[in-house]
Amino acid sequence: MRVAVLDGETDFDGWRTAARALRMAGVPPGQAAFRIGSGGDGLFDESLPLPAADQASFSVPKSFIDLARDVILHRSEDRLDLLYRLLCRLGDEPELMKVVTDADVAEAFERAKNVSRASHKMKAFVRFRQAADDNGERWVAWFEPAHRVLEKTAPFFVRRFPTMRWSVLTPDGCAAWDGETLSFEPPATRDMAPAEDEVEDFWKTYYASTFNPARLKTKAMQSEMPKRYWKNLPEAALIPELVAQAAVRTEAMVATPAPEPNARLAKTLSRINRDRAFEEGFKPSNLTELDQAVQACRRCPLWRDATQGVCGEGPRSARLMIVGEQPGDQEDLAGRPFVGPAGQVLDAALAEAGIEREDVFVTNAVKHFKHEPQGKRRLHKTPTAGEVSACRWWLDAERRLVKPKVIVTLGGTAALGLLGRKVAVTKERGQAVELGDGAKALLTVHPSYLLRIPDEAGKTAERERFVKDLKRAKALL
Repeated sequence: MRVAVLDGETDFDGWRTAARALRMAGVPPGQAAFRIGSGGDGLFDESLPLPAADQASFSVPKSFIDLARDVILHRSEDRLDLLYRLLCRLGDEPELMKVVTDADVAEAFERAKNVSRASHKMKAFVRFRQAADDNGERWVAWFEPAHRVLEKTAPFFVRRFPTMRWSVLTPDGCAAWDGETLSFEPPATRDMAPAEDEVEDFWKTYYASTFNPARLKTKAMQSEMPKRYWKNLPEAALIPELVAQAAVRTEAMVATPAPEPNARLAKTLSRINRDRAFEEGFKPSNLTELDQAVQACRRCPLWRDATQGVCGEGPRSARLMIVGEQPGDQEDLAGRPFVGPAGQVLDAALAEAGIEREDVFVTNAVKHFKHEPQGKRRLHKTPTAGEVSACRWWLDAERRLVKPKVIVTLGGTAALGLLGRKVAVTKERGQAVELGDGAKALLTVHPSYLLRIPDEAGKTAERERFVKDLKRAKALL
């Protein structure tokens, strides 16, 4: 048995060097072992001198390296053996990573997906509490990730809270940001983090006030926010009572008469916005002005039944723009794009593709929700070509203000709104299309399509293709 000793559980560089040496020495997967730290050798262990990196005479696809960086963060004990088995097989099967039905390849991608999901959950469920040290105020959080994703995820908090001094404590290690430098420290225990702070009461009050009992879906909530994270979430203490009271509160909400809108104010604002939006030569000078003007849009009849116009959101100078079809039911009520089920699929796929949602400008080809009532529900209805054409003025205005380098269109309606022609997404999917302003467009499917696929195997395969398209868009940047 040939043994390689790594410095830590996530020592990717150490594993890469050792795996290269083992494969160069012709050691088959069953005779190679990887150990963490300075543990003693087994009865038949034989240490292996590792050659210098420049002695390696083989290469592997970049997709394998990227995959391995995530898989090594998985908590499974055999992850290193799985990666070495794939590395050895790549010698005889150079196209192996494209064979998604292969058991080893599928298992590796599944573990990478679990790691990506753990990183996403860490971003969503870390709760900082106020503390203090010798240098003043500091915010500290305790979190127990499903996999070893601390170093992978910590840069997100640097971007999110660049001016705040903070620490994230986990059983695997700790991340600390002092406003200038991100550092990593030894593991911690839960008692090293504050149990509560003064801000917590305000947060609980805010959470309780935003809880909508009429839209409660307990299974969906527990799927997105698994109970294993509740013990570290201050708002989790409120959930059982809020769920128990949901039915009563919903009945009370339904029975309460709707307040009368301020008709005089609405009429005045509508007239002002309409005059501005349709005066000759009007061009919004910023995204806020565009959002205000679209509320008075009368270019097509869709405004009559919609709650509000929904413009895009994201950085003013985003290099990547994602264009969907139109707002859905939840987007129409919230006034924000991609906050419903399709938005959740998009967020997860962006994270898996290595793209931060906060760096992307997301919008829709049509700004008002087209639907037809069915009982108490409002069912989505595809916009016509005329409605898409009428709304293209607003999409062009967003492009002019944001100036993205790459635009991803989700579905045929989005492609029609951007390109001005009907396209067959299945034929042009994944291809880069040059636009007149120097930007490039890339066509793919809409996330809602993934939600409608009935069988799990097909859904998994299509989701992987969708993530691949997003990675392609990232590469075009």
